[in-house]
Amino acid sequence: MKILARLAVRAADPLLPLGRHVPFPLQRLVLEKVIARLFAEPLAEGYFDLLEGRWLRLEVSDLGLAWCLTRDRRGLRLARQAPVDVCIRGNWREFLLLASRQEDPDTLFFRRRLTIEGDTDLGLGIKNLLDSLDPEGLPPRVWQLICALGEAIKPAEPDGTAAAAR
Repeated sequence: MKILARLAVRAADPLLPLGRHVPFPLQRLVLEKVIARLFAEPLAEGYFDLLEGRWLRLEVSDLGLAWCLTRDRRGLRLARQAPVDVCIRGNWREFLLLASRQEDPDTLFFRRRLTIEGDTDLGLGIKNLLDSLDPEGLPPRVWQLICALGEAIKPAEPDGTAAAAR
């Protein structure tokens, strides 16, 4: 899987920016179904209730992609534009490092590789929420793929070895 992950990462830089050309209604349809399935248990347990009636904007700067996310009675919902309370911005590699737990969230935010703008209390709550989600709740193949991709982009140490997860 490591070789495939390295190949996927190599192909990602030219291919991922094409995602901005996918019509937003199709992005919303796919992403809402994926997040509903991946986060079904945390949603049912109230983990995402801090977003009820509030809006988070996720911006993947280097891809030119952004989504506004809220929690309503039906679950997590996406919009192209919304009255945003907080924005989390970064490049796709930083979001992948965050998701794969190859980098500590605090490290990514303190080094300004990911930024939070707006309601900092809500932003901190979301950061803590993401940090508290148990990756074991994901389908095993999905978690293995996320980890392999994260390892493939993990920054190298000065001696050339991969950095340890923080």
